[in-house]
Amino acid sequence: MPTIYALASGRPPAAIALIRVSGPLAHRAGRSIAGDLPEARRAAVRLLHSPSGDLLDEALVLRFDGPFSATGEDVVEFHCHGGRAVVDGILNALSEQDGLRIAQPGEFTRRAFDNGRIDLTEAEGLADLLEAETESQRKSALAMAEGGLRREVDRWQRELLQLSARAEAAIDYVDEDDVDSDPALAADCAALAAEWKAWLERPRAEPLKDGVRVVIAGPPNTGKSSLFNTILQSERAIVTDVPGTTRDQIEAPVAIGGVPLILVDTAGLRDADDVVERIGIQKAQQAAERADILWWLGDPLDCPAHSHKILILSRSDLVAPDSSSGTRVLRVSNATGDGVAELLERTLAITKQLLPIEGAVALNRRQAVELGAAMAAINDVGFSDVVIAAEGLRAARAAFYRLTGRAGVEEVLDHLFGRFCLGK
Repeated sequence: MPTIYALASGRPPAAIALIRVSGPLAHRAGRSIAGDLPEARRAAVRLLHSPSGDLLDEALVLRFDGPFSATGEDVVEFHCHGGRAVVDGILNALSEQDGLRIAQPGEFTRRAFDNGRIDLTEAEGLADLLEAETESQRKSALAMAEGGLRREVDRWQRELLQLSARAEAAIDYVDEDDVDSDPALAADCAALAAEWKAWLERPRAEPLKDGVRVVIAGPPNTGKSSLFNTILQSERAIVTDVPGTTRDQIEAPVAIGGVPLILVDTAGLRDADDVVERIGIQKAQQAAERADILWWLGDPLDCPAHSHKILILSRSDLVAPDSSSGTRVLRVSNATGDGVAELLERTLAITKQLLPIEGAVALNRRQAVELGAAMAAINDVGFSDVVIAAEGLRAARAAFYRLTGRAGVEEVLDHLFGRFCLGK
């Protein structure tokens, strides 16, 4: 196993830079540059020298002994001044040592995974934490990175092992021709499957990570693009009095109240002869179907069926109130801004149904697939005899091995750790 090193902080120049070394030769490499290393997990100031003896910097040095380190290996960290020349000098000094090489993106975290310091769910949480742009994303990713799901999975795996042991014991102690059912075993498996079902019914992580899709749809010239620009406080979409100005959908990320949204402006829905406009209308219809929340600007009776829709009259300053309709339509003025705050409040209220509770652990798509496979394994095979039950429990355990990254996930691992920056 080669020893790796990399700059683990931002690009210089900076006030402080962190250079990390991990692997079997980490302590030797640290001593060659800093002299005597401090005690494990203690920081000390050292003078850093190049192989030729030139003074590179005066820096804070930390030593960690494997397996009690972030990677599970021997680790040395140099907390030095963040000038380019200082950082380059230390990296060059490390590059001249035999057995050391520059780390690949995500390699430190990959070694932490390989050495059992973290499992795949924690690595996924860490990747999301590094990419978090809103407070809600940060809290959710931190809950995962700190092992929120791992602790649940560890408990489920222990219960699965106990159930498997009971099933295997029942097989050993009954005649081969008369393997009786075990009602208690079936009941315990059903209870565990019910717990997993409850987890699978929770809001998923993707809307929080990628943003809740809010699609603005309706006939032409109803103020869709104007509303789009009003929310973004930017002239992103072209606005004219000519019907059919918007031909293709425009997407823009925006954070409202710490909640990530993807705002989508679409072409006006109508019968059109122009080929390009018809394509835009088709895309608008598809976008409305895929919307998490639909803002409909048009006749309420023409609004597509949608479980989370808000009916909007966007030019309320030009239209008198209509008290004859029993449908609650939100009056919004793009010109004066009236009603915009209420529109956003209603939208955020709906997101509470779509997003996980702030700071709670939320499954991503991959994790939900594996948990669903485990549930199906003990829920669908039936328990007419313990032999079938034992096989279902083995399949459930295999799903958990994939969930935690201990089997059959090489492509997932390569993709995941490729998301990490150099030095992480």
